[in-house]
Amino acid sequence: SSEVLEAIENVIQGVLQSLAQKKAPVLTVANRTDWRNIEFKDSVGLQMIPGCTTKQIRSDCPQSARRFALMLKILSMIYKMVQSNTYATKRDIYYSDTLLFGSQSVVDNIINDISCMLKIPRRSLHVLSTTKGFVAGNLSYTEEDGTKVNCTCSATVFTVPSNVQGIKNLTSHAKFILIVEKDATFQRLLDDDFFSKVSPCIMITGRGIPDLNTRLLVRKLWDSFQIPIFTLMDADPHGVEIMCVYKYGSVSMSFEAHHLTVPYVKWLGLLPSDLKRLNICKDALIPFTKQDENKLASIQKRPYIACQPLWKKELEIMAATKLKAEIQALTSVSSDYLSRVYLPNKLQFGGWL
Repeated sequence: SSEVLEAIENVIQGVLQSLAQKKAPVLTVANRTDWRNIEFKDSVGLQMIPGCTTKQIRSDCPQSARRFALMLKILSMIYKMVQSNTYATKRDIYYSDTLLFGSQSVVDNIINDISCMLKIPRRSLHVLSTTKGFVAGNLSYTEEDGTKVNCTCSATVFTVPSNVQGIKNLTSHAKFILIVEKDATFQRLLDDDFFSKVSPCIMITGRGIPDLNTRLLVRKLWDSFQIPIFTLMDADPHGVEIMCVYKYGSVSMSFEAHHLTVPYVKWLGLLPSDLKRLNICKDALIPFTKQDENKLASIQKRPYIACQPLWKKELEIMAATKLKAEIQALTSVSSDYLSRVYLPNKLQFGGWL
């Protein structure tokens, strides 16, 4: 905490020095969303380059004066929380003055900028994310406040903890981890008792694009158990994008790549090549939209696809057919085909990329 306080004090000292010299104070932050500031490293994923380009948030410029003020406001809130060892969610910060902040996304963005500017992970700033992810299966752990969580002995779903760094005593006999894109599929696998039928496993869903805590938990499970991690996504560009976030990270959070990415993640399904192989009926397939085409073209250009020749082939199949399918398309074969046939066969015979 002293490191965080010192980092904030240094920023404020810079502001005061500028004022003393009758200069307009300026905050300098990295261009987090610029691909030119990102490098791809196989063992880490997408990470920010050391000498990346920056932008100035000036206090004397109409376009940025408001953002400058909001950054100082949130810095002061973080400073007080670290001093008093209290925590707040991003929602708490937004609702402390909705008129001032205007929208939740403004708060989220500024907190990421502050984290990047101070070079301090967000959880060390005492700002928690609201969790939307779920976890189930062969896993037990103790939360920071001493609460014992045991996912193993029931088909109950547990919310991913809001302070993943604080959990300890993780134990599991799982043979693998399965990341499921969507809540509906996750619930279906739970109903079918999948995680105990095939072999003990841990199931996680970020319910779409994963939040920070879900990504932190996947990383923590990998560091703790070093067991295979598979993804089960829709066979569409959006599903591939979500899988890439788990495996390689996202551009906007590349400054925290070391804590968030798991480059060992494997693509289990639904593969575009599965659709033809399993003879999925045409009615269950959905034609591409223009948005799908653009998203796929953008993914195909990314630096990590070049080092994944098998992924590249799958994306080419998708681009050629211009068809996508949700995981639910497998029910066109039979209602429990996913848990009874598809996943057990894939896991037994190594049908992942």
